[in-house]
Amino acid sequence: MSREKVMLVEDDCDIREILQLYLQREGYTIIHAEDGTTALRLLKEQKPDLIILDVVLPGMDGFEVCQLIRQQTTVPILFLSSKEDEIDKILGHKIGGDDYITKPFSPALVTVKVQGHLRRHRTIANQSSALLGKEKEIIEFPGLCIDKVSCVVKANGATVQLSAKEYQLICLLAENPDRVFSVKDLFELIWGEESLGDNRTVMVHISNLRKKVEPVPEKPMYIVTVRGIGYKFIGFRE
Repeated sequence: MSREKVMLVEDDCDIREILQLYLQREGYTIIHAEDGTTALRLLKEQKPDLIILDVVLPGMDGFEVCQLIRQQTTVPILFLSSKEDEIDKILGHKIGGDDYITKPFSPALVTVKVQGHLRRHRTIANQSSALLGKEKEIIEFPGLCIDKVSCVVKANGATVQLSAKEYQLICLLAENPDRVFSVKDLFELIWGEESLGDNRTVMVHISNLRKKVEPVPEKPMYIVTVRGIGYKFIGFRE
């Protein structure tokens, strides 16, 4: 049975209780936080493996809390929100969220999403652990360094904070330089499911990734668009 920790950052006790009931059935340890300040404190103390984060919170809103969390960890973050506006969903992905679930929601569906995100995050961690004790695996391009052992990405010598999905994307693309991936390919490989026409999720993550690693995001030198097909990583290794 899993002992992974899920932190629920939600000020509605009814929602917390129903999600706790479903998640505990799957063996997860549940950590509660009713506001962003408490969540940030518990993040350091409890080190959760996944965070379910409400957008509307007392004090700091969920988007602000997410940005502060991303300065410390790449664990999956699933937003909960009563807002269905597309702009909020885009913002959630841009600042490092891995999923956006609108209220009202199915607790069973949230549980399945938690399992999926944790499974993929666990796979990445296991792959990194498998490299320990071996020759250090580093992918280098002019101005860009990806250390797959420590999961650290540096652009122009400075460490950049990436979400789990952003890190998976840059590793996949950089490990396959000059190979063109369609949006559908990327969605299925990174999110682990059929895209169902959800092109925007991939596009938002690519855009966000470019802003963090490209010297001039508007004129990318690493992750380029192949018009009408998808994206590829320019393979000019050092």
